[in-house]
Amino acid sequence: MKILHTADWHLGKRLDRFSRLEEQVSIMDEIVQIADEQNADIILIAGDLFDNFNPNVEAVELFYKTLKRLSLNGKRPVIAIAGNHDSPNLINAPDPLARECGIILIGHPKAKINPFETEYFTISKSEEGFIELVLKNSETPIRILHTPYANEIRLKEYFGENKEEEINNVLAENWKYLADEFCDENGINILTAHLYMNKKGNEIIEEPEGEKPIKIGNADLIFSDIIPHQIQYTALGHLHGFQNIGTVEKPVIYSSSPLCYSFSEAGQKKYISIINAESGKNVSFEKIQLESGKSLVRKTFDSVKNAVNWLTENPHTFVELTLESTTFLTADERKLLYQSHSGIVYLIPKIKNQEFAENSIHEINLNQNIETLFQDYFKSKNGGQEANEDLMNLFNEILNA
Repeated sequence: MKILHTADWHLGKRLDRFSRLEEQVSIMDEIVQIADEQNADIILIAGDLFDNFNPNVEAVELFYKTLKRLSLNGKRPVIAIAGNHDSPNLINAPDPLARECGIILIGHPKAKINPFETEYFTISKSEEGFIELVLKNSETPIRILHTPYANEIRLKEYFGENKEEEINNVLAENWKYLADEFCDENGINILTAHLYMNKKGNEIIEEPEGEKPIKIGNADLIFSDIIPHQIQYTALGHLHGFQNIGTVEKPVIYSSSPLCYSFSEAGQKKYISIINAESGKNVSFEKIQLESGKSLVRKTFDSVKNAVNWLTENPHTFVELTLESTTFLTADERKLLYQSHSGIVYLIPKIKNQEFAENSIHEINLNQNIETLFQDYFKSKNGGQEANEDLMNLFNEILNA
């Protein structure tokens, strides 16, 4: 059986003032194309379907259309769980209609999906946090332990007041119960969750810039050693870089976000995971690189000319641009930079340090005119840097207003 694992779509997300919707349309097309080319039997989406609790109309429409295409109009099961950016109630809302299209939406931890049957598959068993599916063209059941993200309130509701100590224990107990009860070697056993999970003893994995943090101290840190031994593959969401924190035999995979969503991800390659699974055997998986979307690049230059040359040669990018110089950028230089590239997200002027003795100005003559006083003050506060013409023009404009 082939399973496609993806996560962290963040539909509706922006990069500062830039919309990413056009790129997201392209990347959703690419994921659908891969699913069809690989003849995936089941699709797993491990949370952060949207970027916020109230996604715009375009993001919601793209989400539903993509799920319908992934489901092949009901022929292929799609299971999507909520992440920390998602509203569980919004995810759950279309569930009765979604089921008719072979789509199972799970917003809350410990949700129980009522068994149902379509023309192409059956939910044969269901428990809180668990479903078993049987495809009509296969005798092998697939068992899925599902754990959407739970916020502070839901964690207390589901896991008790003493979250810091109990969450690992409670998850371990719940998962062990479900695995012991339902997951023998006569089926395929999968866990999908939206959690901050790491291998015990490993270095802390940084959460992406701009990501709503799950891990605060060690309160929400889940260790991979609590995954039941019956589980053949764990499909995670939340961290945006592809990585296996498990083993080759028992992969525990963050499949990555489909696009780079912050400059902390600059240069990252993005993937989906294709799992080949059989009952009673170790799975194998293949990561397939996604090609759509613009690259995010952090660049530093020491001259406007060099920056403009690079920007002109690399138009299909979003750029965090740092300009190091001994003088402040003029208005004309800023204009030239922005005219040379439409994807400058951040422009960071950086004044190079100059030797300047703070006591070099021993005494300020307060009888000087206000413009000269301002120039002396600016120089004293900026390491000897002279105020440029644009700044002085602005100062005089304010002075004479």
